Amino acid sequence: MSILRPAAPADVEPLLRLVEAFHAEDGYPFREEETRVNLLRLLGDPQLGRLWVIDDAGALAGYLVLGLGFSLEFRGRDAFVDELYVVPSHRGRGLGKQALALAEAACRELGVRALHLEVERGNEEALGLYRKTGFVDHDRYLMTKWIE
Repeated sequence: MSILRPAAPADVEPLLRLVEAFHAEDGYPFREEETRVNLLRLLGDPQLGRLWVIDDAGALAGYLVLGLGFSLEFRGRDAFVDELYVVPSHRGRGLGKQALALAEAACRELGVRALHLEVERGNEEALGLYRKTGFVDHDRYLMTKWIE
């Protein structure tokens, strides 16, 4: 049976393998040491956000990262589902839906007014999940400029 629980520092090494798999699946670059540092930073500073893992009898089967922010447009504190990943063998069991419900409950506790996420345009399975759980498309582009 799989459970969702807050991540702990001991989860960082197995989490790295999941982040690597997620990034490979969507074609994102993976920088292991940078990711390790950022996972530890997130775990050590609750002002940055929250990190949960899907624990299946001691093995990690997924994770969700919730980043916290602030927005005038969205009326105060907002949050971003930065990454939600469930290993392929555990998909279709409702774990993504449970993870999103957990994130929403945390947002309510934290006074978050708006919860955002992004999804690849061709990922119909994820789009269906997000739409079923109340997310709507604002017909905008998410644009990014890397500040190096």
